[in-house]
Amino acid sequence: MFFNKRYLHIILLLFFSLSSFAQDKFNLLEGKENYSLNFKMINNLIIIPIEVNGHELNFLLDTGVDNSLLLNLKLTDSLNLKNTEEIRLKGLGEGEYLEAIKSRNNRFKLGKIFNNNHMVYAIYSEELDLSSRLGIDINGIIGGDLFRDFIVEVNYSTKRIKFYDPDKYAYKKCKRCESFDLHFYNNKPFIYATVDIDKEIPVKLLIDSGGTDAIWLFDQSSIDITVPSNHFNDYLGRGLSGNVYGKRSKIKKISLGNYSIFDANVAYPDYSSIETAYKHKERNGSIGSEILKRFLIIYDYPNKKLTIKRPSKYFKDPFLYNMSGMEVIHNGSRLVGERQSALVKDGRGNDKQSTVQLVYNYIYALKPSYRIAELRKNSPAYETGLLKGDILLSINGNAAYNYKLQDIVYLLSSKEGKKIKLLVERNGRELLYEFKLKKLL
Repeated sequence: MFFNKRYLHIILLLFFSLSSFAQDKFNLLEGKENYSLNFKMINNLIIIPIEVNGHELNFLLDTGVDNSLLLNLKLTDSLNLKNTEEIRLKGLGEGEYLEAIKSRNNRFKLGKIFNNNHMVYAIYSEELDLSSRLGIDINGIIGGDLFRDFIVEVNYSTKRIKFYDPDKYAYKKCKRCESFDLHFYNNKPFIYATVDIDKEIPVKLLIDSGGTDAIWLFDQSSIDITVPSNHFNDYLGRGLSGNVYGKRSKIKKISLGNYSIFDANVAYPDYSSIETAYKHKERNGSIGSEILKRFLIIYDYPNKKLTIKRPSKYFKDPFLYNMSGMEVIHNGSRLVGERQSALVKDGRGNDKQSTVQLVYNYIYALKPSYRIAELRKNSPAYETGLLKGDILLSINGNAAYNYKLQDIVYLLSSKEGKKIKLLVERNGRELLYEFKLKKLL
């Protein structure tokens, strides 16, 4: 009888171990209480490396999504996705449902963090191409799946992110800290804040680290939220289901506890672009990375808490926007010939006359290419005659391939009245255009 009980106990332990192993959960390696790593920050967004079934990929860290996404379906064969089924997904944007693959039991590894049984959605659409819009390969998006298993500290100043075991984390006294309750809807985090348009308005905002803007407000989501007369129509970004358009303006202030940020940019997305977001009746908009980057932030999903620890080095940065009216994206690579010169001496000895020749050689290399993807009507770029699809060859006399995409974005947002000269290629012809940046707000 004793033997049978012991045997049953062993079987139960084994069953419990197998069940735990099969759970879709991120864990720190045994003995680790925390793990930190550097991240890349591009257009205010956080990019981290994650191994998926043994292949290292770049993921956008996005609190605005619940499940993990793969965006390059060409990788699926090499990634050996497991237990797949075909589904359809719908997100922000003016498009329709997307075809996707749902896959379970995949191995995800982020340094000392692992999950051997992770579910991921692989998107078919080639239109959802974050790589071209950020100028770096982006293979996926990860958010709530990772945040809910840890306490996560994001330091934008040092570009480091740290994951803590929630059971072993201890909050320290902090005079400059502000803590807020996190409220979850469809497993996504929301926070209450105050915005000052013509008066102070309490708002419920999605915390969206994957959004490059400062704030989105939903027109008519509150009796006090309406689009101000001083605005302009613009392209706001790319959602899961297509492009998002809306209006841009300014707000006097956004307040997070005792912290206030003044003269922030605000966007009012068109209803047709974000119809699915309106299903959450209490939601008034989103707070994006242009605000989040101004603080050191502690996300505590397990205890439904968010803490602003202190301002970051970006706290006083001005709020910029694209004054050219054109959206530039990465357009793959093009073969470019660069001329190199060398002095060649021709002579048989010191006692004989020699000649020196200047010889030119061309070395060909693949360089980044950029094109205009969106063009705002009546903008400086539009009025000068530029068109969607134009490929940038040079910017203010410098070869376009010498710029990073971030540099181009900053240049087009930097200073009112700045002269921009663009040499573009259109249908095999080279055309020169010139305009000045114009402030609209």
